[in-house]
Amino acid sequence: LVKVPALLPYITLIFVMGLVIIMQVPDRDVALEAAMENSIPYVGGDYPRDLGYNGSGIVIGVIDTGIDYTHQDLYGLGEDGKVLLSYNLFNDESMLDLDGHGTEVAGIIAASGGLVGMAPGAQVVSYKVSDDGDEVSPNLIIEAIWQAIEDEVDVLNISLGTTSLNQKLDSAVASAIEEGIVVVVAAGNKGPDADSIGSPGLNPDAITVGATYNNLPSSMVATLEVEGTEYYTLPMLATPHTEMPVTAEIKSGGYARESDLQSGDYTGRIILAERGSDLEGEIVFFSMKEANAADSGAVALIVYNNKPGIYMGELVHEMSGDLYTPRIPTVSISREDGLAIRNMTGTVSGSMHIFQNPDYLAHFSSRGPVSPFYIKPDLVAPGVFVNSTMAQGEYNLTSGTSFATPHVTGAAALLLQKNPGLTPGEVKSIVVTTTDPIRNAYGDIFDTALAGSGRLNVTKAFDANLIISPTHLTFDLSLAEDHDMGRLLIDPIDGEIGKLQVSFDVPDPFKMGMQDLENGMLVTAEMGEADLGEHAGRMTITGEDTTYTIPLLFRVSHGSIHAMENNGTMSVGVYHPGEWAYAKITVTHPDTGRVETTSAGPGEDGSVRTSGNGTYWIEAEIETEGETTRVFETFEVISGSAYAPNILDDLRIPGIPVLIVAAVSAAALVVGLVLRRR
Repeated sequence: LVKVPALLPYITLIFVMGLVIIMQVPDRDVALEAAMENSIPYVGGDYPRDLGYNGSGIVIGVIDTGIDYTHQDLYGLGEDGKVLLSYNLFNDESMLDLDGHGTEVAGIIAASGGLVGMAPGAQVVSYKVSDDGDEVSPNLIIEAIWQAIEDEVDVLNISLGTTSLNQKLDSAVASAIEEGIVVVVAAGNKGPDADSIGSPGLNPDAITVGATYNNLPSSMVATLEVEGTEYYTLPMLATPHTEMPVTAEIKSGGYARESDLQSGDYTGRIILAERGSDLEGEIVFFSMKEANAADSGAVALIVYNNKPGIYMGELVHEMSGDLYTPRIPTVSISREDGLAIRNMTGTVSGSMHIFQNPDYLAHFSSRGPVSPFYIKPDLVAPGVFVNSTMAQGEYNLTSGTSFATPHVTGAAALLLQKNPGLTPGEVKSIVVTTTDPIRNAYGDIFDTALAGSGRLNVTKAFDANLIISPTHLTFDLSLAEDHDMGRLLIDPIDGEIGKLQVSFDVPDPFKMGMQDLENGMLVTAEMGEADLGEHAGRMTITGEDTTYTIPLLFRVSHGSIHAMENNGTMSVGVYHPGEWAYAKITVTHPDTGRVETTSAGPGEDGSVRTSGNGTYWIEAEIETEGETTRVFETFEVISGSAYAPNILDDLRIPGIPVLIVAAVSAAALVVGLVLRRR
């Protein structure tokens, strides 16, 4: 991805604790000692190597800014080199990577030298589509994908993407997957905004990767609780951590200038200050605010933004001076939250805690949701301060989902070396269901729209014997349908499923059940007195050697959908307890991309043509009393018969919502396409 402004503080900061982080690392030995053996061992990348697997025999395509195959850790072009083939689709003067982004990606995947990547025995193919990665023609990426199909690569890494949907790009990705290529793509660096993943990360069959922090002392997170309310906050870079939460009265301190703090008593208090200054031309660095707050006797400092939104601040910088050392914990919050705290009346008490959390979701990592019918991102991996190879023989510490992605790409290569017959869908199932859940600063598991199923765990993935599909379950519930059912297909790699233990972690008042099938299991959900809206849970399946996690989503709505298929025609009815007269219905067959629309009214079903067997996504927009209620259903047609709520009502089984990930709807429009490095 482009090194967007949100990342600039990360890559310019000189950290305490002996970690020197700059754009070009001049001292290779220091860089390797500081960060080389962090991200890969943290995700279990050493485990396959210890068993003798290194990606040998696997070919990985890298669509990026090219690869510097003269680098000592990626050396050689051709059959005997690290880079098997190199294409320049951008048509500039050099086949080599002059920017460094593609070389960094390739190093994390397959470097073998002073730096060792995830799959050091693999070979890579370079598809150069840009000289700097900032803006790339989608047609060049599509051309590169088709060339990769022709080259019969095993895995394809795309650390490029858009801010919107591009159907042609997603179609090319789908074609690569159909040809047996595992496609791994970056989620993007547009966080923390929701719904910020564009193509090809939108593609449901691709493996879309978000970014977490790294296993470094600098991976700090913060909590802030004021009068019982938790606020989203970011620790200033280089701030000291807290052994225990700091609890004290919060007192407003203007802009935390020396003059602002002279007239008040701030001893033992937490100062709340505004970013910047109210005087034209005056610059008040964060380091100055922190020093003034510490001199006044404050125990902590909160700096809220002077414009909407939150930001990442840094205390140690080139203007802070060699003698400056931060003394009190300092965090940033949004302007909205800062003003809300400042406007509280009476004595206001707050509690702040800053501590290390390497699995914390990176602030910049793009978020879902992207569809009601599947989860994005699929998983996360370390993407902050990752050390890798750089153009012209250098090494670099870099951040972005671009660099989380090759961790997963390398893991896919290792799995394919161990089991060459795995399909792209099977590889995806393994890496997604064997992740470790990641938690926010308050100990709660991150929502799937932020972090997918969790953080990559190569050790668990390598030991996995079960291929589980789908990799998540969604239950659509309503007053009319207070129970729903999902089906999991389970396919053992070695031919034996073995004895499984199943447990559920779901919120009250949901109740779960499970029934074994010959090739999987049925999972049932009852909603009880659940509130309207979305609720999250998790299902854990434990086999002989591995634990698998299936995220669960419960959607509780006033309305519901009933569908039936007969001789190529699907009838769709809608229920809603309120006054309504019209519902627009959209039916998508994701396997073909075909979209049909119809309408329904009370007592009147709509009908659409079907496209054969498979899963159909149904969405109804019900107009009720000036509002629009959206409800969803997943409907499966198998060999001319269909499973649907109204077929199995007598058995109190509302249907089998089998979520099969496939191509994104062909009806979506592309607006403002800009491809950027991820």
